[in-house]
Amino acid sequence: MSIVADKVTKLYGEQKALDNVSFEVRTGEIVAFLGPNGAGKSTMMKIITGFIPASSGSVTVNGMDISAENPETKKCIGYLPENNPLYPEMYVKEYLGFVASVYKSEIPVRKQIDDIIKVTGLTPEQKKKIGSLSKGFRQRVGLAQALIHNPTVLILDEPTAGLDPNQIVEIRNLIRDAGRNKTILLSTHIMQEVEAICDRVIIIDKGVIVADENKNNIYSIIKRKRQIIRVEFDKPVGEPQLLGIKNVIKAWQINDALWNLEAEGDEDIRPAVFTFAVNNDLKVLSLQKEESNLEEVFRQLTGG
Repeated sequence: MSIVADKVTKLYGEQKALDNVSFEVRTGEIVAFLGPNGAGKSTMMKIITGFIPASSGSVTVNGMDISAENPETKKCIGYLPENNPLYPEMYVKEYLGFVASVYKSEIPVRKQIDDIIKVTGLTPEQKKKIGSLSKGFRQRVGLAQALIHNPTVLILDEPTAGLDPNQIVEIRNLIRDAGRNKTILLSTHIMQEVEAICDRVIIIDKGVIVADENKNNIYSIIKRKRQIIRVEFDKPVGEPQLLGIKNVIKAWQINDALWNLEAEGDEDIRPAVFTFAVNNDLKVLSLQKEESNLEEVFRQLTGG
């Protein structure tokens, strides 16, 4: 296992930010670490990287105790903190040279800089001051500093926060490429990002893990309290009629004979919709059931 958190608790005075948190991240996985604001995500990430200590419990990275005074534990981790703190007065290439020198790698610093600038697409910006860069390029610089020493484990805290859609896609592609040979734990509020690049989802709420599932299996852990059906008939139909279908509690018109129907309970209402159509001399032109999505899972598990 690349990351093992075992019964980690973190107290700030009397406030419990993390409560007996345990999870593992396997080598080569890209895992989303999700939760509402204040749930404990950033605290857990800071403990994994050794920036702050746990009040109790332990964390190992590549089999090494992160709390030990061992520089090897830091060499194997790349970390992009939330808000990406940088030195705006430094030039891109100068800053990356400074970061590379901290790790004292056997690879020459100049080669490290040149390689990471190419990988992160910073070539046209390398001679500019960081403070003059767009938000998207500053995020690239943040990723570059996290990757420059070629760590085996990458911890990314909100790596695409505040970016426009094009910048999000660019950073997402960089993360996906990095994940081919690294273990990545990332937090984000963008569910499409999780769907696009992550293998597994861990959800934390109020300092407690409430879900830890493969991305494809996580939808099955909730019970839907409602279902949405989009149906199109061959001719117009009225709302009062549609509300007569078993379990339908709401109906709203999209256009002409196209409607969304909301039903309560777990019973599939599609057979009832077909029966309604037959009884009212209607033909069903299309019928689609809205599937569970990660956003719905997140809301139900975190009380949203």
